[in-house]
Amino acid sequence: MSRSFLSGLALLAALAAPVLADESFRCGKWIATSELAPSELVAKCGEPKSRESNRQDVLVRNRITGLMVKVGETTVETWTYDRGTRAAPMIVTIVDGRIKSIDRGK
Repeated sequence: MSRSFLSGLALLAALAAPVLADESFRCGKWIATSELAPSELVAKCGEPKSRESNRQDVLVRNRITGLMVKVGETTVETWTYDRGTRAAPMIVTIVDGRIKSIDRGK
């Protein structure tokens, strides 16, 4: 088999691999997923138990000097939904007003 055929086969296998989805959780009759807008999440699940927010610099590497240069800022919010004593809390990460991930807490 040729090297280009094997490379193409490897690429095809990588593309066919399952994409890991983030967590989802139930809020009453609703399922909260990362496809919701934060306002929809609050409408369906209520206010989170806690909210944290911070601003982070957005850095890119300058191709000429190789140094990192600040090109802007981003807002990262972490919302925690408490689901009772028998279920782990759910951690919702929101970046610039969009849900980026939902993860099971500890």
